[in-house]
Amino acid sequence: MMRVWLTVAFLCAAWPAVADEKITKQTLSSGGVERAYYLLVPDTAKGKPAPLIVMLHGSGRNGKILLEHWQGLARKEGIVLVGPDANERQGWHMLPDGPHFLHDLVEAVKQSQSIDPKRVYVFGHSAGAIHGLALGVLESEYFAAVAAHAGVITEDVAAFVERAPRKIPIALWIGTNDRLFPLNLVRSTHKALVSRGFAAELTEIKGHTHDYYGRSGSINKEVWAFLQKHQLEGDPKYQVYNLGK
Repeated sequence: MMRVWLTVAFLCAAWPAVADEKITKQTLSSGGVERAYYLLVPDTAKGKPAPLIVMLHGSGRNGKILLEHWQGLARKEGIVLVGPDANERQGWHMLPDGPHFLHDLVEAVKQSQSIDPKRVYVFGHSAGAIHGLALGVLESEYFAAVAAHAGVITEDVAAFVERAPRKIPIALWIGTNDRLFPLNLVRSTHKALVSRGFAAELTEIKGHTHDYYGRSGSINKEVWAFLQKHQLEGDPKYQVYNLGK
């Protein structure tokens, strides 16, 4: 009987630590609009300035999906994850989802968690990858590095590539059989970045399609191996843009 009570006591004592590591849905006000996001703070990331990865989901998804695929690695490596919902589920748009919103989101997380401001990263898939690359170019002195699975630099962002004050490290992953993002387009983005002095890397996954979720485990390890090599040299600088109304 004593052994049974000891076991129960142990499980009850351990339960709060496990519960604290759950992905939680939270909200913040940005631009006068209530926005939803998902947060994971592993025990391994507590009590010290931890790296933060902003996760940008693909079309038709929400902010939770990427955290679910990253949570094992985040707990192992001590990474805080935050995944915002796009303003419209179909995809990301610069006016409602741009630098101002992402800045508000990161600063809100910093208020409640111990985050290393020099190690704030962006990872995106598909539509989120396109948006993540744009945010990296626009806020090259705020984010330390960007990683993208199935994404390209769009024409409306190309002009800002030339003006980026910091050649932010960027890494691209693409499947050779991705029908939504043809290999030649991603190669063109990589070539354009390199030609302009960016430390850009490209990984082509032979036979891989657009299905990030089917092999997220191996991709995430490679992404984190890239991201963790980089940090800002000085304090982060946020660039304010006039994006209209």
